Amino acid sequence: MRSACIDIGSNTTRLLVAEPSGAGLREVLARRMFVPLVDGTGGAIDSETVTVLASVVAAHAALAREAGAEHIQAVATAAIRHAANREALCAAVKRESGLRVRILDDAEEARLAFAGATGMIPAPPAGTIGVVDIGGGSSELVAGTVSGGVSWYVSVRVGSGVLTERHVHGDPPTAAELEVLRTEAEMAFAGIDAPRPASLYAVGGSATSLRKLCGDELSTAALDAALGLVAAWPVRDAARRLSLARERVRLLPAGLVLLRAASAAFGGLPLEVARGGLREGVVLEDFAADRAT
Repeated sequence: MRSACIDIGSNTTRLLVAEPSGAGLREVLARRMFVPLVDGTGGAIDSETVTVLASVVAAHAALAREAGAEHIQAVATAAIRHAANREALCAAVKRESGLRVRILDDAEEARLAFAGATGMIPAPPAGTIGVVDIGGGSSELVAGTVSGGVSWYVSVRVGSGVLTERHVHGDPPTAAELEVLRTEAEMAFAGIDAPRPASLYAVGGSATSLRKLCGDELSTAALDAALGLVAAWPVRDAARRLSLARERVRLLPAGLVLLRAASAAFGGLPLEVARGGLREGVVLEDFAADRAT
């Protein structure tokens, strides 16, 4: 069985086609397209963006079918969850792709991100695991165990796209803009009484793009060093020097300060970049349902 997930995120629409491999999965095909859905003000997503998004989802669905996916799910997170015109957007996607969009609430988003992160750990620890999911329109802090699933989570309506649109206007961002990002990120997680996990993982576009800069472990020092690099040059130059997409480089300062603040909320434990996230969680859930029938 091959299954596919199209994850309509606040910044990026991603496709994963995978097949079962032991208790986990093997990636068959992965694609992404940057389609920003947040503008920092909330409200409705403009009609031109809706049209572009519907076409992107249709193209991803066609690729998934060509790759042999028997089941394709389209899921959406914070940007569509909070959009005033989300029904019209979902209808446009259905017309173009034939897929019904499953809009995840914050609890489902946290559960699936946790399942995808922990399900891709080769030898997961027995104790409590923390997962940080920094998205474009929201951020989730999650804790639980492999055997018991999620036992605690918090979702805040602050993400890399939201903070970037609100506060970053310089290219590169100014020192004052970076300070505002740090302050708002710290305020977003202030007062959260998170469990103290044995290990802490990061998922989402900001975290995965940092492998090229930091490796798999994101300590406070590594995050600060990466921010210094990313913010040192205009977006075009930083993207070329760091071999990252321009769209991701623009969002990374906000993503980095959010990752740092989320790590602090979990007691300052270093983050490890997870090998799976929400898409993997959706596909693994699909495999589990297939085995149960």
